[in-house]
Parts: sequence; C-alpha cells; structure tokens
Amino acid sequence: MPPHPVSRPALAVGATVAAGLVALAVVTAVVGGGPSTRRTPSTAASVPSSSPAAVPTTSAAGPGPAPRSVVGLGDSVTAGTNCGCTPFVERFARLLAARDGGPVKATNLGVPGLTTGSLAAGLARAKTARAVASADVVVVTIGANDLAGLEDRWERSGCDTGCVAPGVASMGRGLASDLRRIRALGPAAQRVEVTTYWNVFEDGDVADATRGPGFAEWSDTVTVAANRAICSAARAAGDTCVDLYEPFLSADGSRNPTALLSADGDHPDAAGHALIARTLLAATHP
Repeated sequence: MPPHPVSRPALAVGATVAAGLVALAVVTAVVGGGPSTRRTPSTAASVPSSSPAAVPTTSAAGPGPAPRSVVGLGDSVTAGTNCGCTPFVERFARLLAARDGGPVKATNLGVPGLTTGSLAAGLARAKTARAVASADVVVVTIGANDLAGLEDRWERSGCDTGCVAPGVASMGRGLASDLRRIRALGPAAQRVEVTTYWNVFEDGDVADATRGPGFAEWSDTVTVAANRAICSAARAAGDTCVDLYEPFLSADGSRNPTALLSADGDHPDAAGHALIARTLLAATHP
C-alpha cells in the first residue's frame, strides 16, 4: 500500500545554535514516497548518504595492529531495539576493520529508554567509565527520550514553539554535560562522534496512520530543533556531529523512511542500522 502523503515544514538551519535559543521556521512541504515540494534540510552536520546495503565482514589473519575499540553509548537506537539485527555499533566496527585493517572491538552500551540524565548516571559507574576510558572511538546517540513529554503534550492540547523550546534547551544542556564527562574519562586523542536523529518520534507510514493530521509536520520541527541543539553541544565539546537526518530522509527531506524503520515506525531496521554504520564510517577519517 503506498504511503499516505503528509506535510512537513521547510526549516532554515543555522550553523551553530546555542542550547536554549531554538528558532523554528515552518513552511509547507510534502513528504511521501515520490517527488514532493522541496524542503530545506537540516545542515547540522553533513555526511554523504547512500542506499542500504549489506555490511561486509572481515576475518583477522596473522599478526596485526593492537585491537582498536568502538564504544556505543545511548538509547534504544544504539541498543538495536525492535530490530532483531546487528546494531549499528557492531556494524560500524566491522566497517572500520574492513577499511583500515586490523581488528576493531565493539562494545555496545546502549540502553532502551536512556535520557541524557540517566546517561550521566551510567558514566559514573565503574564498568562504563572503564569502557569509555579505553575506547578509541565513542559514538553517542542520546536525547530523544528527553523529549517524550512534548509528544504527550502535543496529543493532549498541542505544543507550539514556546512549548518545544524549553524541552530542547534542557536536552541540549544535559547532552553538553554528558559530553564533558566523556571527554574527562577518555584520552586526548579519543574521537567522540555524536549522532543526530531522522525523527525523535515515530516516522513514516506508522506515524501517518497512528498519530493523525499535523503530527508529521510538528515532529519534524521538534527533530530539527533537537538536531541543532545536539550539534551545538557536540561542537562546543570539540566532538564530531554526524547527521542522520539527511541519510534517512534525503537532501530535501522528501524521502519516506519506512523502509529503514522497524514495524514500530520508531527504531531502525537492519537496513537502517546498516545505513547508520556507513554514515559513521564516512565521518570517521583514517
């Protein structure tokens, strides 16, 4: 059954936005499975997108360099919830090994339901702190669960710009604090990559069918604002912001992401996790 077209706004995105000052500009666009009116995409970070493909595997042969390590921190996206597949953290490590040679160890510490506040508590635990301290690359995907209350408010009585901005600002401050903790734990040469989201809530056909008119436009404005805050926090910490909005939705924001999402319309499926891994690889220079 073809996807039901929904309207999404065009949002002009600044290069840097301080957490707490979120400007949302909304104009009408159309998102669906086919061509639509173009929308200015988020430019919070720029990473080439590509179509889903199989992830290559490698096997170590003979002596090689010391094992490198990738640690994934974050929410249910990191954990691979509702996918029944290999999450992107492990896929990313395999791609690094294939590209650069030598083994790469993956440690996935994603926890469903994690917020920026609960990530801070996790970083204080010895096991997590040790994993982060020894990692060559740390990938962080966090923030969507901080905004869950906004979705509830929208469903009850609507949630305009004045409602969204404080929640996004609070999330940005929490993330900034987490990134400072991560930097304090790891070595100076450690690479920290912070991803944005394609949508902080449901998307694609599921959102269209279950959330009703207006949700797609509204959730997109929240997502773009959240992505700005995420990239602002990442750059302030000296980290890399890796955009997932464009790879999932295309440069003009018109692609229906249903094929990259699990049946719940919220979490990536196997193709989505493969796409995230490739996007991370493209942002990780040898």
